[in-house]
Amino acid sequence: MSDYGDGRPMGRYIRHACAFCTLLLAALLANAARVQVVQSALYDDNPANRRAEIARYARPRGDIMVGDAPVTGSVDTGEQLRYERSYKNGPLYAPVTGFSSQSYGTTFLEHAGDGVLSGTDPGLSPLPLWNDVTRGLGAAGNVVTTLNRAAQEAAYRGLAGRKGAVAAIEPTTGRILALVSSPSYDPGQLSGNGEAVASAWARLNHDPEKPMLNRAVRQTYPPGSTFKVVTAAAALDTGMVADVDARTDSPDPYWLPGTRTRLTNEADGCGDASLRLAFEWSCNTVFAKLGVDVGVQNMVTTARAFGFDDPGLHIPFSVAPSTFDPHVDRAQLALSSIGQYNTRATPLQMAMVAAAVADRGQLRTPYLVERTTRRGGETLAGSGAHPVRQVMNPSTAERLKELMADVVREGTGTRAAVPGALVGGKTGTAQHGVGNSGVPYAWFVSWAQADNSLDPQVAVAVVVEDASADRGEISGGGDAAPIARDVMRAVLGR
Repeated sequence: MSDYGDGRPMGRYIRHACAFCTLLLAALLANAARVQVVQSALYDDNPANRRAEIARYARPRGDIMVGDAPVTGSVDTGEQLRYERSYKNGPLYAPVTGFSSQSYGTTFLEHAGDGVLSGTDPGLSPLPLWNDVTRGLGAAGNVVTTLNRAAQEAAYRGLAGRKGAVAAIEPTTGRILALVSSPSYDPGQLSGNGEAVASAWARLNHDPEKPMLNRAVRQTYPPGSTFKVVTAAAALDTGMVADVDARTDSPDPYWLPGTRTRLTNEADGCGDASLRLAFEWSCNTVFAKLGVDVGVQNMVTTARAFGFDDPGLHIPFSVAPSTFDPHVDRAQLALSSIGQYNTRATPLQMAMVAAAVADRGQLRTPYLVERTTRRGGETLAGSGAHPVRQVMNPSTAERLKELMADVVREGTGTRAAVPGALVGGKTGTAQHGVGNSGVPYAWFVSWAQADNSLDPQVAVAVVVEDASADRGEISGGGDAAPIARDVMRAVLGR
């Protein structure tokens, strides 16, 4: 081998150069791996990196479906962030869809189903590992809801822009059939990223009517006399009441224990009234005393069995927990037992109460997504198993069904009657504000079962915030019951 003339072989230097180049190549590869693997999240999350954002909006988003029809769409803007979200009947479905905004992110089903709707869910691609390597996206899928279109429209039409909400459930499955909040807004106003979107965002957030508040699942109200369903269940289950037609030891007026506060009734004839009559005419004195006699622990146990104090309910987006205060004295317990003091409930929670009565005391966890699908329609995932629990004894549920049916047949809820169906209900008026000075909230909870059906088909809860209330309990029957009736008729096909 040739050398440099001083005895040093040339091959030795070539080997050194090769080793050094190999070392440099290894260092380059290691640095590339560090940047692309170890630090990839850092670069992905860097505000200056718009590649992921551009890719996200480079194609149409999947749809949210009601039945076999989409209630969302995508509009090609031709801009760098190419596709913007569009909504069909946006205000009608806003409490379900939420919004998908290039500026403000996603809410409700747009958020809970974002993986499927944006195409990033690994299950959408036949080669998910390859997509991870190439950073490619599968075809966007769809989210199919449990909503009944006719029921949703009936609820929205019934509220007619008044502040309030409606929730409807299929008792035997837990499927949510309607979820309406009013006043509402058009989520399409927030889809893009320009000045008009920023202006709409500011206007909606500063609107005193709070149109973006989902009153059906994110607002809790004093449930008023609709909570007497829970109190009656506790009294029957514990044996405090054995015969719904027997007279009770219930003075009228009733002095709240340990206080000088006197509780009265809107209706006449409540003194020592039977549970049947007290339920039919919503006697405060009877149910306040019943709650005290049942005791805090039993009332708390029953309320929690119905779903109160549960912070973990998701449908799939989160639901504000309804509450029944366990730390009360006897006077506070009396008020809590008629849906006042610290007792608070969402409309969805009160629909769950009605559903449990209708379905033999069983309560199914409510859900809003029937299935997710690939673009071609084939099912990606079903709704899965939904827990069921026995809230009360089946015999207690049967007694409560009778009592609720009496309310609609001849009590304060006659305006909820549906021809060709057995309907049960409970009216309620919830006082609020300093010194109960606010306009009462009108409540109505109900269920319906067609005469030719073996099972109940729908349970509904309606709350109207700005109801006209000339006489306490009647306001629920006058303002909220007709809305519930129309929703039940829509589900029953009447």
